[in-house]
Amino acid sequence: MAMVLSEANERKLILLLCLLAAVHTFVFSAAFPFFNNVDEAVHFDLVIKYANGHLPRGLEPVSGNSTNFYIAYDSQAYFLPPPSDWKFPAAAWARSVENAATLPGAKKAWWPRFNYEAAQPPLYYAIAGLWWRFGQACGWHGGHLLYWLRFLNIFFVAALVWLGHRAARIVFPENHFLRTGVPALLAFMPQTAFYSIQNDVLSPLCFGAAFILLVKFLRAETPGVGIGVAAGFALAATFLAKLTNLPLLAVSAMIVLLKICRLAQTGKFRQAAPAFLGMAFSAGLPMIAWMAWCKHAFGDFTGAESKIQYLGWTHKPFAEWWHHPIFTLDGAWTFFSQLMATFWQGEFWWHCQPLDFPAINAIYVLTSFCFTGLAVCALFSRSKVGTDPQRQALWLGLCSWAAAVAFLGFVSTIYDFHDCVNPSREYPYFTAGRMILGVLIPFLMLYLYGLDYLLKSVKSRRVRPLILLGMVLFMLISEIATDWPVFFSQYNWFHL
Repeated sequence: MAMVLSEANERKLILLLCLLAAVHTFVFSAAFPFFNNVDEAVHFDLVIKYANGHLPRGLEPVSGNSTNFYIAYDSQAYFLPPPSDWKFPAAAWARSVENAATLPGAKKAWWPRFNYEAAQPPLYYAIAGLWWRFGQACGWHGGHLLYWLRFLNIFFVAALVWLGHRAARIVFPENHFLRTGVPALLAFMPQTAFYSIQNDVLSPLCFGAAFILLVKFLRAETPGVGIGVAAGFALAATFLAKLTNLPLLAVSAMIVLLKICRLAQTGKFRQAAPAFLGMAFSAGLPMIAWMAWCKHAFGDFTGAESKIQYLGWTHKPFAEWWHHPIFTLDGAWTFFSQLMATFWQGEFWWHCQPLDFPAINAIYVLTSFCFTGLAVCALFSRSKVGTDPQRQALWLGLCSWAAAVAFLGFVSTIYDFHDCVNPSREYPYFTAGRMILGVLIPFLMLYLYGLDYLLKSVKSRRVRPLILLGMVLFMLISEIATDWPVFFSQYNWFHL
């Protein structure tokens, strides 16, 4: 049987993967109760504020409406140790949100008093706020309305699968393994950020679109205004989705400058100037508008300082940066290995313990280093593996991934975290992989390109599809095994 799909069958496969991604995201989003340890409570509060048409002006208190939802639907399963001689209180699904605040001592529970994420860029919260209002208009309320908000991620992840296929198809039009491999891994990615109310889920979509448009922009002999404006809006969306996407914008700016230099050398810059102006305005104006608002409302151009002060962090003197353990072999391995483990699987706890298995983490970490390392070797190879446009796209992906990782390493070194829980003085590392999910599509292209390079001597057409199927089954089975206890929580959607 031929293992190369026809165009029609490939489209059907991608549609099937989008559907499977939607089902996968739905099932696991429904299995996890509220409110998780990855700041879901404050992200939810920010969505409620946007839904009510309120743009925060500083670190404001958590709204009373959000607090009532905390009281009525918080499971505490993420933060409390496993029950032994005691049991969790019965799930309060029948308790109305309106009556929740009347419970004695309810306001003294664990949830935050102030929303320290108030300065987060607005794109996700504006979309989620509209989705919340739509759910209310449809008649949802209480716990069903909470899960309705979380189920918004279903559409984001399904769109991400389609976008991943689009990116791989543009870069590798002749390589069926990469064209189907990238969307297949995206469909079954065990990243818990996809099962939570938070803005990280938008980053891979926004920069994935920007990545595609930048690749097209670079390939064009003289880029047109349309693609320049579209790329600019995609970059602006990347900025407005998550502040930690800034390194990706820096790499994109450098790539655009290199394109300008090449056009200037060939005398074609004047013809392409409208495209660059369109990109500059469509990317720059939304960014400038948001930074101006942050300066007005929070006192600095990113709004980050107010959160830093709230958490009690302080800036280290420059001389103390170099004492950080990340500059030792053990520290560097701790940083990189934990970052890659959470990049694949996320950071959820369950009963105060990380929801993962060390052996599964090790597989993700080792294959990430091996396959991306092979991709780098291929890029540096004298045999010129791949076409020039393909190598150009892979270099863009590699630089984006390296910049994102370097950024987290940099911010790990410059702060004294004092009494903060995570990061802390004992563990002074930003190893939250969700913060760099913007590079997910370029990373998976590098990852599978390295695997394909490893298999270059294998001529059989059956081997690569079978390996891909094995990878997908491993991801799904290991995720089910890891998250199995969660499905029995009486606080999840299945018990509504």
